[in-house]
Amino acid sequence: MNFHTVLKLGRVSNLPTVWTNAIAGAVLSGAPTVWVIVVTGLALSLFYTGGMWLNDAFDADIDARDGKARPIPMGEVSAGTVFAGGAAMMALGIVLGFSLGGMAGIAGIALTIAVVLYDWLHKRTALSPVIMGATRFFCYLLPAAALASVTGAVIFGALGLLAYIVGLTYAAKQEVYDRLDRVWPLAVLAIPLVYALARTSADLLALLIWAGLLGVVLIALRLLMRRNKGDVPRAVVTMIAGISLYDAVLIAGTGQSQLALLAVAGFALTLFLQRVVSGT
Repeated sequence: MNFHTVLKLGRVSNLPTVWTNAIAGAVLSGAPTVWVIVVTGLALSLFYTGGMWLNDAFDADIDARDGKARPIPMGEVSAGTVFAGGAAMMALGIVLGFSLGGMAGIAGIALTIAVVLYDWLHKRTALSPVIMGATRFFCYLLPAAALASVTGAVIFGALGLLAYIVGLTYAAKQEVYDRLDRVWPLAVLAIPLVYALARTSADLLALLIWAGLLGVVLIALRLLMRRNKGDVPRAVVTMIAGISLYDAVLIAGTGQSQLALLAVAGFALTLFLQRVVSGT
């Protein structure tokens, strides 16, 4: 298995979005520390990459049947190796969680359960967007739990992110067909937009970032509704990068301008990396 296969399996181009989740969860807790942000960022990276590996392992037969150019059906790596690697990363993520305290460890276990449920069931249930949303919900709770400060801002921010991911995942489920059958479920995207706007506290930087988030969502919706060839996957990767802008708005709303700009950089980095390694 070569290095590019490792990167492709983990969809590593999207990792900046979990790093900004770690920053947002810590900031919204009211008492962020560099150590917690770094360690939870590493743990979330393991959960994300491990989850992506398990996703490919669970979907190996389906990908082979559909002719998808993924590493397992292409013969670049065996399903058993991918299962083992994904499980090992998830286990290490849990260990890192417990290194930050019992509550953080429990949050890590909950995140692991959500990830595995999604990977196992996402082709079998219409609730898969909600399950995927739950994985990002716990990405906010993990750093907050590590800081022993799961505030209302953390919970509501995480619920807004969950709603954003529900809309994103619904769109992503249509990617294999390169079309969107029904548009109305995307109305859920109004929830994070309205909540993020309310959290700007009239701060100029937060408002500017929110305008960028709105632009990302509108561009994605235009692509989804236009339905030209390739529009659905382009909309999906654009919305994935937009996760960092959602984080940035909430961070800026607390007055943490430098960390908010760091999250904006996460948005730009995700878009750049998606040109190197596919984000879907």
